[in-house]
Amino acid sequence: MNRKRVGRAGVPWPGRMNPGMKSSSASAEISEESKSQRVYNYLRRRIRELEIPPRAPLRKNEIALECGVSRAPVSEAIARLAAEGLVEVFPQSGSFVSPIRPEDIREAMFIRMALELEAVKRVTQAADRTVQQRLDENIKAQAAALRKKRLDLVNYDDLDEALHAEIICATNLPRATHMLEAARVMLDRPRFLALPEDDRPKETFNEHKRIVDAIKTGDPELAAAAMRVHLNLVARAIDAKLAQIRDDDEQ
Repeated sequence: MNRKRVGRAGVPWPGRMNPGMKSSSASAEISEESKSQRVYNYLRRRIRELEIPPRAPLRKNEIALECGVSRAPVSEAIARLAAEGLVEVFPQSGSFVSPIRPEDIREAMFIRMALELEAVKRVTQAADRTVQQRLDENIKAQAAALRKKRLDLVNYDDLDEALHAEIICATNLPRATHMLEAARVMLDRPRFLALPEDDRPKETFNEHKRIVDAIKTGDPELAAAAMRVHLNLVARAIDAKLAQIRDDDEQ
């Protein structure tokens, strides 16, 4: 992703150097962490975009060859994904991409709703012009993406995520940011499935623009109302996709 993003597991990129370590050891440690992060990003994106489907096995040797690393960074990356609920590890059987479970999605949506409503209120009250400018730039980028003959859904989804990340990061509440990131991880796959439906990208853009416009009015309740409408429509689109997934599983 071509932008500064919030670490999905709250892990800094790259790792900080421990002042008490020798420089060579520190470089080696950072290098190993970089490899693990690279594998994590690679798998995370492929799972998110459903290139690796639910219940698919994750074969460490194959992943290590694809990423040009040893098995150790692959194991670390898979452990992170398992902690986020995207991978299930079964001793003696292997690691598999987690299925999309409706109960997990609905719980994540509940957490997201609570955190993002409060976040947008705080950001609106703060009236930080720099934050508002970055939100405006994001809206312009979304508009430009929609004007293209063929919409790049991956890029558009990145812009969607960046706008919401900008809002939560502007609260300067790292634990709340981490909680929201964890919730969004569970929502990524059904959101990505729902995005191409009907006119959803254009509708999403209009909802985002209303949120940003409301933030600039300085009225926190108006901004919260705009966010609530957006998230309710996201939840509706996800519910429709979950019903389809459930029907496919039963066939």
